[in-house]
Amino acid sequence: MSTAVPIVRQRDEGELMWFAGGGAMRWKATGAETGGAFLLLDDHMEQGKVTPMHVHPNEDEAIYVIDGELLVDVEGERHRVGAGGFFFAPRGVPHAFMVVSARGAHVISWQTPASGEPFYRQAGETVQTEEEAARPADWARLRAVAERSPSIEIVGPAPFADVELEQTAPA
Repeated sequence: MSTAVPIVRQRDEGELMWFAGGGAMRWKATGAETGGAFLLLDDHMEQGKVTPMHVHPNEDEAIYVIDGELLVDVEGERHRVGAGGFFFAPRGVPHAFMVVSARGAHVISWQTPASGEPFYRQAGETVQTEEEAARPADWARLRAVAERSPSIEIVGPAPFADVELEQTAPA
């Protein structure tokens, strides 16, 4: 019998966390709530937020872009993914992304199964407001948590050193 429970969450509902990789994420569905089937996060990220090249050995990861634009590297191929766009990285496939739009990006990310949840929780901290989450990435913490986690393997640096970000016009 499934241990999943019905979930209904509105825009600002769900636990809010700062993530060591940068940005604010809100839990829309946890592993406990979905019976371990998946986890769902609502992420707000600033321009320049980047992930190292990584794989999830046991989880599939998908990201749907609500607003903004990402530059995604999946198995060495780059793709721009804007509002309404989507990318999927099956388990074991190397991938990374960078927020390239000046206004940042708002995305929905999900992983299946939800076995990666401990990684996100150990690499983050619960906060009360998005302003509390507006702090720099903590790469040392992210690497340390990843080294102990069976759900992520960092396989290289972010592959975007050659990318120039668009600048916003002065007000």
